[in-house]
Amino acid sequence: MDEEEAELRNPFPSPPSHYHNYTSHNLKLLALLKERVGDQNADIGIVDQHELLSDQTDVPTWSLAQLEKPRVDWVLEEGHYKVFGDTWPVKETIPSLAELGGRQLYPPDPSTDQRPVLLAVLRSILVTYSNLTDAILVPPPPPPSSAQPEWQRQLEWITILAQNLMAAANDLRPVQARGNLELMMQRQLELRREETKNIHSQCDALEARLLELRSSAEEMVDSDLKSTAKPSGSQVQIPTINVSLEDMLRWAEEVP
Repeated sequence: MDEEEAELRNPFPSPPSHYHNYTSHNLKLLALLKERVGDQNADIGIVDQHELLSDQTDVPTWSLAQLEKPRVDWVLEEGHYKVFGDTWPVKETIPSLAELGGRQLYPPDPSTDQRPVLLAVLRSILVTYSNLTDAILVPPPPPPSSAQPEWQRQLEWITILAQNLMAAANDLRPVQARGNLELMMQRQLELRREETKNIHSQCDALEARLLELRSSAEEMVDSDLKSTAKPSGSQVQIPTINVSLEDMLRWAEEVP
C-alpha cells in the first residue's frame, strides 16, 4: 500500500496496475455479462458473474464491474473526481478563506469594494503589533496560573489579519491580470500606430523625392531640346522621349 501511495505521488506516475485487466477477452465477458443481466440500470457489481458466465472460460475472480467506464453523471453529481490519488473539483474555483476553515474579515463578494476593509485590517495589524511588543515586556504570570498569555492572544490575532490580507490579495489576482493585459494591448496598439506613422512619413518623403526627380528630368529634356534647335525657316524635328514609371524608379535608386 505504501508503494502504491508513493507511486501516485510521483510526478511521472506509471499507469495503474489494473490496466492489465483490460484485455479483449475480459471486455467481451463484460459485454456478455451486461447482455445477460438485461437491465441497463442494474449494478453488475453485485450480481454473481460466475453463475451468469458459467459457460465461459477464464472468468476472472475479481469483479468485471471494475472495467466499467466512469459514470459522468455521477462525477457531475458528486462535483469532484480523483486522478493519481488527488481529488479535483469538476468546476475549478478558488476557495475562499472561510471555505478553507479560516476567519474571513472581508466581504466574500468580489464585486464589492474591499479597500475600506483591507485598510482597516492593515491598521489593525499595526495596532496589534504595537500591543504585542507591550505584551512581551509584561512579566510572565505565576506558574499556577492557567490563563492565556496576552502576547499569545495578540500573536493569534496578527495571524488571522495576515491570512485575510494574503487571501484578499489572491482574490484580486484576476483583476491584476486583466489590468496587465489591458496595458500590454494598449502598448502594442501605440507601437503599431507609431510604426504606421513612420511608414506614412517615409512614403510621403519618397513621393516628394520622385516629384523632384521627375521635374529635374523634364528640365533636362527641355534644355537639350533648346540646345539642339535649328535656325528659323528650317524644319525642326523634336524627338519623342518615352519615360516609363519603372525607368523613373530605377533611375531614382541609382541616384545617390
